[in-house]
Amino acid sequence: MQVNILITSAGRRVSLLKAFQKELRSRFPGGEVFAVDYNPDLAPACHVAHKSFRVPKLSDPTYADRLLELCIKYQVKLVIPTIDTELIILAGKADEFRSHGIQIIISSLEFVRTCRNKRSVHAFFESREIKVAREYSKQDYEIPLFIKPLEGSGSSNTRAILSADQLLEEQVLDSNLMFLEYYDKKEYDEFTSDLYYDKQGILRCVVPRKRIEVREGEVSKAVTKRNILIDFIKDHLGHVDGARGCITLQLFKEKDGDDVIGIEINPRFGGGYPLSYLAGANYPAWIIQEYLKHDTIEDRFDCWEEDLLLLRYDNEILSRGYKG
Repeated sequence: MQVNILITSAGRRVSLLKAFQKELRSRFPGGEVFAVDYNPDLAPACHVAHKSFRVPKLSDPTYADRLLELCIKYQVKLVIPTIDTELIILAGKADEFRSHGIQIIISSLEFVRTCRNKRSVHAFFESREIKVAREYSKQDYEIPLFIKPLEGSGSSNTRAILSADQLLEEQVLDSNLMFLEYYDKKEYDEFTSDLYYDKQGILRCVVPRKRIEVREGEVSKAVTKRNILIDFIKDHLGHVDGARGCITLQLFKEKDGDDVIGIEINPRFGGGYPLSYLAGANYPAWIIQEYLKHDTIEDRFDCWEEDLLLLRYDNEILSRGYKG
């Protein structure tokens, strides 16, 4: 049986795609990893994939239908989403894909919707007894503060306001911007943790990555750390209904104490996941084992290397004959 995997909105996810190529090849030697993007000619990962395809924009109502058509035609058995804006679309289509023998590795529609809205995420954290930043009224706030969009991802419109002259009137008037309590980077470190949940929503692995430097919303320097966050996450998020596959959790951790603040959850592979993979947390292999070989994934909290530093740099992919 031919077993292929499709990476959606592949963009710059070259490392993630290569990881799936390696792990699929070792278990299904004839398997291939494909990629789709709105503009595959300009998407580096599409040049690394075995095959790549153009798909409509996410705003196009035919987007999911085109994906399904490609999956059926090219014997795709697993679909790996990579960006927040497609998650609700694909979570809503998961049953339809499954009826064709295709698994979208995605959390439930309810959990995806919760994660998409920052107030809903805060409510979820509080329901799990995880502290969150206080949200200010636009009429009564304290500076310094932190502003971020109610919905959205990446670093767009996300910034610290350290003095009154930095706050713009349009930010006060923008109903999609939240005004939040500010946590000083001198006192708190920011961690992104890669979590793996099995089909039953049971947590099987946690890799905390300390964010050292971020560029355009994606980590460029980070290091793996074993600290209190592992037990904290196991205690508070050991089982989450609807969570499946790789979940990216962002937290603040007090430098000289045990205070932990919930920031947000992205129910997908994060841009910094390759560090966890190279440290030994082999989520692509586990996904293949769980969803294609139907193996049970056991707890693997000790499988990865601590103090592994990631330093990213720009690289090049060249394509001859481009006429665009």
